[in-house]
Amino acid sequence: MKSRLLTPGPSPVPEETLLELARPVPYHRTSEMRQLLAEVTQDLQYVFQTKSPVLTLTSSGTGGMEAALVNCVPPRGKVICLIAGRFGERWRNIGKVYGAEAISITAPQGQAVSPEQLAQALAQHPDAVAVSCTLSETSTGVAHDVAAFGKLVAKTPAVLLVDAISALAAMECRTDDWYIDACVTGSQKALMLPPGLAFVSVSPKAWDLIDRNPERRTFYFDLKKARKDLEQNETPYTPAHTLLMGLRVSLKKIRAEGIENIWKRQARTAAAARAGFRGMGLELFAARPADSVTVAKVPDGIDGSALLGKLEKQYGLKLAGGQDNLKGKIIRLGHMGYIDQFDVLAALAGVELVLKEMGYPVEPGKGVAAAQQVWAEAK
Repeated sequence: MKSRLLTPGPSPVPEETLLELARPVPYHRTSEMRQLLAEVTQDLQYVFQTKSPVLTLTSSGTGGMEAALVNCVPPRGKVICLIAGRFGERWRNIGKVYGAEAISITAPQGQAVSPEQLAQALAQHPDAVAVSCTLSETSTGVAHDVAAFGKLVAKTPAVLLVDAISALAAMECRTDDWYIDACVTGSQKALMLPPGLAFVSVSPKAWDLIDRNPERRTFYFDLKKARKDLEQNETPYTPAHTLLMGLRVSLKKIRAEGIENIWKRQARTAAAARAGFRGMGLELFAARPADSVTVAKVPDGIDGSALLGKLEKQYGLKLAGGQDNLKGKIIRLGHMGYIDQFDVLAALAGVELVLKEMGYPVEPGKGVAAAQQVWAEAK
């Protein structure tokens, strides 16, 4: 039985990238590795849509978030945290560890924080050093209007920190045009690599804040040190350079298709996934859905954890469930990176089969047909 990985991270890795990762491990301090880092940095700037440096860290995406926050925000600095799920909460939790004052602006589960909420918070807290948010809230499938957030924050001294970990290279993200000051992603999502690398773009506004922050309490995640070494196409510490070798291959794949073409393709795939779940009678969870992950509510009377277990055991389909109080209540279908329409159709067909087996009144093929119709009508 073929296994299909359809979680919102990690995501599948293309065969050509896997072959690159299978090469013998080289030494990491050579002219070839410096050329490699220079090449992938340039391609990352294209994917991020930024002219600013994109720093590569050997860590998970959370490490990139920590680096962005701790370098920009001094102890006792105020951070307005826009929270629509678990990963919005992560910004707040990181800040608390480093002594920041977190101002939580929340939305009900399945809803997005509105630009109006942010505008009100900025008016109430003119001394805020930073605003943090997610572009795609991976835990709920909610997308935020980061372009609107950026316009609001740009008028203030604060910087905008964005977790784009499950969004970058899957959803429209224009780092410079949207006034994003620190944009963070990880290797294991739409960049089509295994976990292990984080990437942080830093704007001139953020660098000014970092340079003026005398109380930066970090060693490994010192972005000033990373910036200095990047000038020589080096990293301060041992990089996951085999992943960088694979990244070069995946980034060339992205550039060959074109980032705007990828955004359009992902939008069609997301529309098809949403239509598929609705076609089988399920309710979508996110009021403002992301294009990288589609989240549906588990019907009343159905054990969501059992449903996911049957999907994997009987059909080789690995989808994700909810976290914390959403455990067993939602299905999360990832469709970023190296996932195509036939993977999504397989996932929808499997969900239909398992739901019918579990007693839910679904007509097999109805959700699949609804998804197919979206692609058939696409231009």
